[in-house]
Amino acid sequence: MSAEMPTSLEEIFASDDDGLLDEPEKAPVLTGHDRLRRSFVEINDFVVEHGREPDPTVRTIQERRLGARLDGIRANPEKVEALANLDEHRLLAEGAEEELSLEDILALDDDLLEDETGILDTSMLPKKITRGEPEWVAKRERAKGFEAFEPLFKQKHAELRSGVAGLAADPVEAHIQKGTFFVLGGVMLFVAEVGETEVVAGRRKERLRVIFENGTESSMYRQSLTSRLHEEDSFLVTQREVTITELEAGDELTGHIYVLRSLSDHPEVVGRPNLHKIGFTRGSVKRRLVGAEKQVTYLMAPVEVVADYKTYNLRAASLEHLLHTVFATSRVPFEQVGLDGRAAEASEWFDVPLEAIDRALTFVQDGSIVNWVYDREAGTLKPRVR
Repeated sequence: MSAEMPTSLEEIFASDDDGLLDEPEKAPVLTGHDRLRRSFVEINDFVVEHGREPDPTVRTIQERRLGARLDGIRANPEKVEALANLDEHRLLAEGAEEELSLEDILALDDDLLEDETGILDTSMLPKKITRGEPEWVAKRERAKGFEAFEPLFKQKHAELRSGVAGLAADPVEAHIQKGTFFVLGGVMLFVAEVGETEVVAGRRKERLRVIFENGTESSMYRQSLTSRLHEEDSFLVTQREVTITELEAGDELTGHIYVLRSLSDHPEVVGRPNLHKIGFTRGSVKRRLVGAEKQVTYLMAPVEVVADYKTYNLRAASLEHLLHTVFATSRVPFEQVGLDGRAAEASEWFDVPLEAIDRALTFVQDGSIVNWVYDREAGTLKPRVR
């Protein structure tokens, strides 16, 4: 026989063994201390995700808000003290001593971590699952061998001032290649190396070596640099094409005079920041340079195009020979061993600043190049003494 149904409110409440009719507990009221701790946890989460502290000066509203919050906390000693146990990234520490390693701690006292009771045994505790934390947080450090990169930055700035180079907004991931320059948040950077493809957490990634003009470097992933380029004011540094002779109806493109920079790590190359190859092609420069790292003429290394001059109604080969003659005193011959094992000479390399080459081409346009000669000591073109 089924149990009798309750007939009064008292009986209904009395029969509620599962607490279904209990009034829900009110959420605890957050104190100012709780809100402070929560706000600092947001800052810690930002550091984990981006590998750096939030910047209060950027245009991104969320990051600017967190950066301003961090500045406010640092300016308040009471808040700094209250958050000391949450400061896992040492954002609030000033002059803090280097953290001790596990080996250092163990060396302090052999009996420090003895645990006969097993109270420190955590093997049976549930594992903490951390979501959204990057596999590796890229951090900047002092760039090794920066003296070899510093002249490249100086030259690139000179190219921007002279108009030989330009800035293109909204760079994309495809632009991130070895030898490429970007401007990120007002700081120029150079992609010095692109590593082999790795598979991390099921995703294909490539580690980069990125050199910054302030003398630091980072080994961030390609995707991380892409994100930074989208989040902050950024530009791709490009080379403009220059047309030799003014165009008229019916003018014919006869070729390209191109100027290259070697990306070789050979000391003789790295030690010459103004080392350039002057060459010509009747077709596409990009197609001409396919497989450059396997050719003696390109020093068996990748190259970067720093200038591309289109020639109209002129024989590009003759123009190339003329430029080689003008800069003959600065020619730097290299002997290279090709893939076939035979030694050959690469003879189209010159220790000349790009500004001098660009100026020489302007003299070609007005026909006055015959009146100029390159002064190797001064590093510039001077009137020919007759």
